[in-house]
Amino acid sequence: MRAMLSEAPGGPESLKLLDLPSRPVGKGQVRIKTRAAGVNFPDTLIIADKYQFKPQRPFAPGHEIAGDIVELGEGVQGYKVGDRAIGMIGHGGYADEAVVDQANLLPMPANMSYEDGAAFTMTYGTSYYALKQRGDLKKGETLLVTGASGGVGLTAVELGALMGAKVIAAVGSDAKMEICRKYGATMFVNYATDKMRDKVKDLTGGAGADVIYDAVGGDAFDESVRCIAWYGRLLVIGFASGRIPSMPANLALLKSCDLRGVFYGAWRGREPAEARRNFDEMLAWYAAGKLKPHISMRFPLKDAAQAMNALLSRQATGKVVMTMS
Repeated sequence: MRAMLSEAPGGPESLKLLDLPSRPVGKGQVRIKTRAAGVNFPDTLIIADKYQFKPQRPFAPGHEIAGDIVELGEGVQGYKVGDRAIGMIGHGGYADEAVVDQANLLPMPANMSYEDGAAFTMTYGTSYYALKQRGDLKKGETLLVTGASGGVGLTAVELGALMGAKVIAAVGSDAKMEICRKYGATMFVNYATDKMRDKVKDLTGGAGADVIYDAVGGDAFDESVRCIAWYGRLLVIGFASGRIPSMPANLALLKSCDLRGVFYGAWRGREPAEARRNFDEMLAWYAAGKLKPHISMRFPLKDAAQAMNALLSRQATGKVVMTMS
């Protein structure tokens, strides 16, 4: 098998494409011939030893894959060789095959491409958990999404609109506004020309946003705290800006608002049955044509560093995917 390995902490250029022997398939596991792998921001953190989990080196990054099951381990039920499946793995996705526990498999809808399958689990899983379980988003509420054209941001826009919210997309350009409009946003903030707190208050008649989905941190978080509605819920998704902010306690008091953390990976490990119900709902929406990942860039496995840098430099909108030959 070929894999893009991290042998020492570093950036994308530290990865090396190497040939390795295949791993054995254990009890309750399957081997997947990988056709596509999603590229996500945590992949850039895990190779730099800045993620919550630190795998033993050498390892391949990559949280999500899609491909064909080519081997079944003892005790696997409900799947057969030849089935198309999505694999949710903490690492190991940047390779042309992977061994996956059955508990981390999802069946692919008949109309789902490998690329869409590889672009699905991390971003949609995070955003649906954030909006449904943590944000308690209700039909008719106003949802503000920062970094709205990015990987998780655009899925939050799409899911929020599907759940009946009025979605404000905060982005850095008019071109990114148009992408968010296609995915359900009806109101917009342009960081380049608007002060977010003032624009959101203007768009909501002074009320502010009921739920704020913030994957940016830094200045975007500071502005979010100042345009949140009474009883609002501010969801902490991540810190793409690079600065981890702090919230003045007096602002929480004045707005009677909640600050809610969203650690999707840990929740999925603690509540696997509920996480699977979320995916069952979303895969049914995909099959019905109600969800569609926005994939803006595709790279072969050998160009993994370029794929990760496209994400880090914010050249990409929506998802970046690697395809295997």
